Amino acid sequence: MQPFLFMPGLTGRIFLKLIAAVVGVLVTCLIAVDFMASRIAEDTYVDTLKIELTQKCRILALDEEMVLDPQRLSDLSRAAGGRITVIRSNGTVAADTEQRPGKTMENHAKRPEIVAALHGEVGFDKRQSASVGINYLYVAVPAPSGALRLAVPLKEVQTQVDITRRHLLTATLIAFLPSILLTAFLARWVSRKLGHIIEYAAQLAQGNFQARLSETGTDELGILGNKLNETGEKLEAMFEQLEREHSELEKLERVRKDFIINVSHELRTPLASIQGYTETLLDGAIDEPTHNIRFLNIIRVNSERLGRLIADLLTLSRIELGITKFQFASYYVEAMLRDCQESMLPIAAKKNIELAIDPVPKDPDGQALEVFCDSEAVHQVLSNLLDNAIKYTPQGGRIVFQSRVVHHPIYKIPFVELAVQDNGAGIPPEDLTRLFERFYRVDKARSRELGGTGLGLAIVKHMAKAHGGEVGVTSVQGQGSRFWFTLPTHDIGLEENQLIQPELSISAENYGTN
Repeated sequence: MQPFLFMPGLTGRIFLKLIAAVVGVLVTCLIAVDFMASRIAEDTYVDTLKIELTQKCRILALDEEMVLDPQRLSDLSRAAGGRITVIRSNGTVAADTEQRPGKTMENHAKRPEIVAALHGEVGFDKRQSASVGINYLYVAVPAPSGALRLAVPLKEVQTQVDITRRHLLTATLIAFLPSILLTAFLARWVSRKLGHIIEYAAQLAQGNFQARLSETGTDELGILGNKLNETGEKLEAMFEQLEREHSELEKLERVRKDFIINVSHELRTPLASIQGYTETLLDGAIDEPTHNIRFLNIIRVNSERLGRLIADLLTLSRIELGITKFQFASYYVEAMLRDCQESMLPIAAKKNIELAIDPVPKDPDGQALEVFCDSEAVHQVLSNLLDNAIKYTPQGGRIVFQSRVVHHPIYKIPFVELAVQDNGAGIPPEDLTRLFERFYRVDKARSRELGGTGLGLAIVKHMAKAHGGEVGVTSVQGQGSRFWFTLPTHDIGLEENQLIQPELSISAENYGTN
């Protein structure tokens, strides 16, 4: 712990300000106490003195002979502790202990205390004496010859009041000492906590969102510290989210550039072929029976390839932009599989490939299995998977439609997994994670030879996600591959005009390996 009086920097400044503020308050209180106490002490002393002087005056008023004996009057004045004045009923001064020899004193008939005494009451007043120029407290009482007045200098009154004030101030200061010490300890505690809070706020302002206040508590400053810690946690989470989003934007920008490069490359190849063979025909080959038909067939094949590529790009773009209108309804799984089987039989027959359908399971209620989907979209997904399987399955091979019921971890309802299993050459393990990326091909030369666009599996993935499902693949080289996707058995609240968020066509860890 730091020494009590040696607190550097911000904490020390806060401590000094708090101490100065408290000392200022205490000094103000002391001044107020001094002012009020002085007034009260003075009033109390004067009231007590008035009673005392009144009693003395009444005793002195009984002795009329003192007027005739100046020495006795002087002795009584010293014994009474004040100036004695005897006033006749007409206001003239009969005797006064402060009267100078040979000097006549003015008439006192109009003095406030004498007026009261001549009317049979006790009179009081405080003023400066006209004869001696000293401030006095005057007390006058009725006397047989008129009135008797006893005066005490106010200087003595003030002296007694000052003594009382000093005693009171000393006692107040002694009483304030524990308060000052307690205030110093509290000021140090508050300044230390405030200093930590201000330093932490400065760290947040500088972007250090990982910092936390180690000491909080349940008092007001502790609650403030807790709130600042919560603010730091939220800022850290927001900053991390912004960093992730920035990273994603950078990835998307790389993907965009890569996509443009891939599309340009895919379009350039058939266009170059069409342009080259067209120029050859125009240069005279159109009249050569041995070449013109072959060249025209090449142009037709590349035109069809361009058409498929553009159609797939439009399909993928519509799904990602939410333009595709899906018509969701319940359909029997077996009926959809057989419909796709029948449409692809002629293509499979050219390679003598068998298309089979494994028995479709029943739903949990024992009824024919149904899925909630857009039948046209699912038909396209199945056709894309089946078309790929046919392309990469050797002559006389076998392709099987499979189905099973699975449970979705989020929707908590049964889903149906539809799969296309072939017995082709299989896919290397390092290529499995990238098969559903746009334009990704395991064997680029063979894929282009077979007329593939590189977008079929990307369309499959986005179509499945538009239905709330997932896609996947398992493969063993030399034994074949199994591509699958899932569909819900009931309505899961998907909008028919589903907006599908575009996903990265190239993952961060695989970017640049293509």
